[in-house]
Amino acid sequence: MVDTMDSIQLTVSDAKNQGLRFGGSIWCNLDIALRTLDQVYGQVVEPLGLTVIEWYILRSLYDQDGQHASELARAVGRAATSFTPILDKLQHKDLIERRPDPSDRRAVRIYLTAKAGAAREKIMESAELIDTRIQKLVSKSDYNAFMKVLSTLQALSVGS
Repeated sequence: MVDTMDSIQLTVSDAKNQGLRFGGSIWCNLDIALRTLDQVYGQVVEPLGLTVIEWYILRSLYDQDGQHASELARAVGRAATSFTPILDKLQHKDLIERRPDPSDRRAVRIYLTAKAGAAREKIMESAELIDTRIQKLVSKSDYNAFMKVLSTLQALSVGS
């Protein structure tokens, strides 16, 4: 894992000084940043045999094992209706198992397998290493302000 991280060099290009794209559109610029970060994280999680979304799911289950599938989808920012194929892949990799919820026979809970438990250290280490490298690109105060803005944006709800 460390070898993979050492091969990933994060630098800020001269484009940083050119300002934001699309007239500063928040959505467009967040989307571009997300796609870039998705590539960075993809390079880190690929050697683990995971996709980025699978990595997110495992990290969420490490925080709270036995979540309902719908809760887990919400936790990783995915629609519950399109979540089943992702869970199928994780189950095929023997990283999760589905169990009926004893209190609601219509619901399913998702649990980590022993194989996922054994991979926990590498998965969590990869998260810490890449986050540390990203933090080094900006000042601590800018990073803290950015995290506050992210938290606010994640808490948005769409009203009718």
